[in-house]
Amino acid sequence: MTIEEIYQLAIKMGTAADPRGKRGVEKYLARQKKIYDELPQRKKEEFDLESLKNPYSDTRILFGDPSVNVDKIMAGIDFDTGEVVLADRLNEKGEGIDLLIAHHPAGGALASLHEVMDLQVDLMASYGVPINVAEGMMTNRISEVARKFGPINHYRSVDAARILGIPLMCIHTAWDNLGWRFMADIFEKEEFDTVGDVVSELKKIPEYAQAVKFKAGPSLFTGSEKNRAGKVVVSEFTGGTEGSKEIYEKLAHAGVGSIISMHASEENREEAKKHHLNLVIAGHIVSDSVGANIFLDELEKRGVHIIPTSGLIRVSRTKSGKGR
Repeated sequence: MTIEEIYQLAIKMGTAADPRGKRGVEKYLARQKKIYDELPQRKKEEFDLESLKNPYSDTRILFGDPSVNVDKIMAGIDFDTGEVVLADRLNEKGEGIDLLIAHHPAGGALASLHEVMDLQVDLMASYGVPINVAEGMMTNRISEVARKFGPINHYRSVDAARILGIPLMCIHTAWDNLGWRFMADIFEKEEFDTVGDVVSELKKIPEYAQAVKFKAGPSLFTGSEKNRAGKVVVSEFTGGTEGSKEIYEKLAHAGVGSIISMHASEENREEAKKHHLNLVIAGHIVSDSVGANIFLDELEKRGVHIIPTSGLIRVSRTKSGKGR
């Protein structure tokens, strides 16, 4: 496979698993096109044209020739200068790493992370929150995230990859969509009596079973394992980063009883507790690993060798044959 083929596969798989559905993604891209068409010429020159065909601003080829053939990759959750230097050292020893794939974005993909958060509006609407309410709450949160990530040194890992000549890509929301779909198919389509049943089922998934051994497994932030689960949603697995704290009240009003989340701030935990929601924290890095593994399995099927690093809990369902 070439770098471009891997990139396009990520977009294709991320779109197929997107909570908005294919039609929702098409509508989003149509809105992007309308925005672009209405810009004055000087603004069009600054516009990210890639966003007209890729709905995930945090999934990008950051450095490298897209036509390069890839036989071996190093994949992980967070890539900084250290991971790039590690790959260079491994190549000195003959590993032949052709491409680095990070989950969390860097470069322009990190600077524009807030742009993917619009996805959360549609996700909340699918759980019964009026879309105008979801959009109103997310508008302020999206602006907050844009300001928060603005001062960050976005290009450290990208510059390291450029200097050492190792192609670098990040796949964020596309992988998170895969993780969300995997989890939603389990927890939103089956009925659970208690919150404890939800946690027990979560720990049966190989990535989470391993995370428990690492002391980084699922935990309960609010509620009790004895509580009845009610309607379970996987509402905080994709869409860039943590959403608005105000959404918990609306989800409770929409009939949600339990939320499965990758992570939650103390402020958001207090808000969930206030509205009597059971908040199951699956774990951040392990949850990122679930979506990553689904994609990496597809690369493995195509003959690409994978070196996992940087927190990635690699579970190959291609080799194990396990559905979960």
